[in-house]
Amino acid sequence: MKSILIAAALLIGLTAAPAHAEVKATWAAGFRLEDRVTIAASPEAVWEALGRIGGWWDGAHSYSGDAANMTMPLRPGGCFCEALPGGGVKHGEVIMVLPGKALRIAAALGPLQEEGVSAALTFTLTPAADGGTEVVMTYNVGGARPEIVAIAPVVDGVVGGQLVRLKALVETGAPTP
Repeated sequence: MKSILIAAALLIGLTAAPAHAEVKATWAAGFRLEDRVTIAASPEAVWEALGRIGGWWDGAHSYSGDAANMTMPLRPGGCFCEALPGGGVKHGEVIMVLPGKALRIAAALGPLQEEGVSAALTFTLTPAADGGTEVVMTYNVGGARPEIVAIAPVVDGVVGGQLVRLKALVETGAPTP
């Protein structure tokens, strides 16, 4: 457990979170995170980019060190997977697809996977008044030990950083802001 907390502390210093990030709630066995950005592109363009997860996920938060090894078909049952030499990792499974509107992935990410928690990562896309797209990303985690609930801000920094990278990819063609 000490190694998870040390790794989490290091990650918080290395990951930039979006301007609107928040640990919305915590309880004895879980937490809810919410991050939001407005992307200067249509919901359709943002949706298409969501499916190219290897183009925006940070390779520092992968097992291989290279996000290009990640795929995620935008269909129910689609595997958010990472190819590894001789094996791989299933980071999550797509469980809801509303093209251009919402994507939900059952995904206990990173160190949460070995904890046996249940988690849902949801991206909700809404047309913004300025012609762009507001993306609200929520991450709900349940069944966690108190030590895991305590690192909710660190987890928020990591998943929120992915949202910043998605925005950068859509707006500039590169995932780094």
